[in-house]
Amino acid sequence: MNREEKRQAVRVDSRILFTARLLSDDVFQRIKQDYNDGISIYNRPELADIHLFVGARAALARLKERDEDLATFLQHIDAKLNSLLKKVDNGSSLMDKLTLQSVNLAGNGLAFWSTKAYTKGDILEFYIVLPSNDTFVDCIGEVVECVEDSADGQTNHRVSCQFRMIMEGDREELIQYNFKQQSLALKLRRIGED
Repeated sequence: MNREEKRQAVRVDSRILFTARLLSDDVFQRIKQDYNDGISIYNRPELADIHLFVGARAALARLKERDEDLATFLQHIDAKLNSLLKKVDNGSSLMDKLTLQSVNLAGNGLAFWSTKAYTKGDILEFYIVLPSNDTFVDCIGEVVECVEDSADGQTNHRVSCQFRMIMEGDREELIQYNFKQQSLALKLRRIGED
């Protein structure tokens, strides 16, 4: 394994805003063709809500450093507008699907828990929001393993996936996020030992 493969293989368990959706082969081929034609994976109408959400959160975080009261006020207005838009839209946006959940992240793939069983070879699109700087990552992966776990009377599946389509900048964001999380975990462990 070379140095870059080792960097990509660094894994971290983290709670992040996340959702996955199964892609048909037709949809995957269309996205892949657009990507090969130079059209970014991010240039799709269904991602407009998430771009607004992530952009607003990042702007509010920067504003909070300068004026906490104003940032808090604007955050409340943003929440109210989102609530009103949800009522007006009557539709389900990507924002409604994002939930805070545990995901095992790496630069070359991820694993997550699902109530739905997937088949090896299924193609999934992942929507990821990293909490450290509200970075949004949209990428596509292939199921390499789906293992059933019936603990506590509930059936869940640990779905392991390898990335098939990810922007290199997004891969680097995931790698850097993982290194920061590992560094934080070591720091907290050292504090606990003292």
